[in-house]
Amino acid sequence: MIAEIAAELRRYGADAQHVGHVFAARHGLNATDLQALIAVMDAELVGTPITPGRLGGQLNLSSGSVTALIDRLERAGHIRRDRDTSDRRKVLLHYADRGAALAMDFFRPLGERTDQVMAGFQDEELEVVHRFVTAMGASLREHRDGLRDEPAQQRTD
Repeated sequence: MIAEIAAELRRYGADAQHVGHVFAARHGLNATDLQALIAVMDAELVGTPITPGRLGGQLNLSSGSVTALIDRLERAGHIRRDRDTSDRRKVLLHYADRGAALAMDFFRPLGERTDQVMAGFQDEELEVVHRFVTAMGASLREHRDGLRDEPAQQRTD
């Protein structure tokens, strides 16, 4: 059972990545652009909009690279910069209306499918699934963050 779950998680991750790449390709985005949009969306969902500095840290980008990324996404209408109302020196990144509408149109059918699948489970089952997915996600992010600290291996071929 454990091997089957691991295989399903791998397939799910690969399929989700494929869907994300299709969205990116249709809207002229690269992989880093897509990761940035997901980071902005996730931060907004929890009520703590992300700053350029935090975005750069999360994506492992230099200050100049994150500025170029934000400029590009802002010009394309995907995100907007706002000043923090409590600290005008701080810039917060938000999904722009146009970008949110594009994402909503693209991902709506997937959301409907997801709702249908979840409707087939009892609340108690969903609580277990939530706990499992949360723990697996935390484990993956911990591993990912450890990889950032390791030096790149040189190819010998």
